Amino acid sequence: MPTIRPSQPRDIPQIVNIYAHHVLTGTGTFEVTPPSLGEMEGRRAEVLDRGLPFLVAVQGTEVLGFAYCNWFKPRPAYRFSAEDSIYMDTRAQGLGIGRALLAELALQAEHAGVRKMIAVIGDSANAGSVAIHRSVGFAPVGVLKSCGWKFDRWLDVVLMDKPLGLGAEIAPC
Repeated sequence: MPTIRPSQPRDIPQIVNIYAHHVLTGTGTFEVTPPSLGEMEGRRAEVLDRGLPFLVAVQGTEVLGFAYCNWFKPRPAYRFSAEDSIYMDTRAQGLGIGRALLAELALQAEHAGVRKMIAVIGDSANAGSVAIHRSVGFAPVGVLKSCGWKFDRWLDVVLMDKPLGLGAEIAPC
């Protein structure tokens, strides 16, 4: 099994390549133009500045996938609810690496004080992403019908969530 570790600046070029593939060929993200190296460096910096995890799964020096979370929305009241993002290199799909990466992301997010992890999954036909989230304890909470337009068709968004730690049982510290 590959190693899961915090991302490093040297991982960003491989992360950009993995994500660009998904942007250009998939419906799991609603971005239509792949972010540049600088943009992805900025996204990583924002996540880390908020004390949240940005992880990679690696085999040697090869990044096989990445996962991070960031506030669900930018307003401070959302700081205990985080949206996850997970993308795998096509060669690593279906090997259980994504499940391990998402499970570790949830654990580290909980340690960072996150109480609710939210999945905003592009395309209701994205069975792989729905299954990976379900396998680590996410539950479906709804579908936003036809809210994205990509590849000349309307796409749904599947919403799933998972309470972390004490969830909503008591006020956060």
